[in-house]
Amino acid sequence: MPTSAAENYFPVLLQILIAMAVAGGMVGGSFFLGHKVRNRIKDMPYESGMVPTGDARGRFSVKFYLVGMLFILFDIEAIFLYPWVVVFHELKMLAFIEMVLFIVFVLAGFFYIWKKGVLNWAAEGNDEGKDAVRILSHDQHAA
Repeated sequence: MPTSAAENYFPVLLQILIAMAVAGGMVGGSFFLGHKVRNRIKDMPYESGMVPTGDARGRFSVKFYLVGMLFILFDIEAIFLYPWVVVFHELKMLAFIEMVLFIVFVLAGFFYIWKKGVLNWAAEGNDEGKDAVRILSHDQHAA
């Protein structure tokens, strides 16, 4: 039986070293054994087997960034629920009420952005497809 901390962590260290050796061996092997042919076709970017069109610096709609930020925001808020769930049976009623209020505030924010049409991806010309940034900035100026 292992008795010291060093003996306990030796298998983990050995596994990390073996993984690094295998990864380094594969990269080094492909570098030394692979063909070194460079031409115009090989230097083109590969995009899912499709021929790239247009400029790579094209502008994206703000909706993509907004949905990304909202995903991160709600994802981080969901992470706060995990520690609470783990110790739920040991908590008192006050902690339960606090977490219910937290969930209510998160849902209020979600329904607010839903009502404002931020998550609506209808066509731009359609009345339902309002620009999310314009809607949110209008609310800030009106307040």
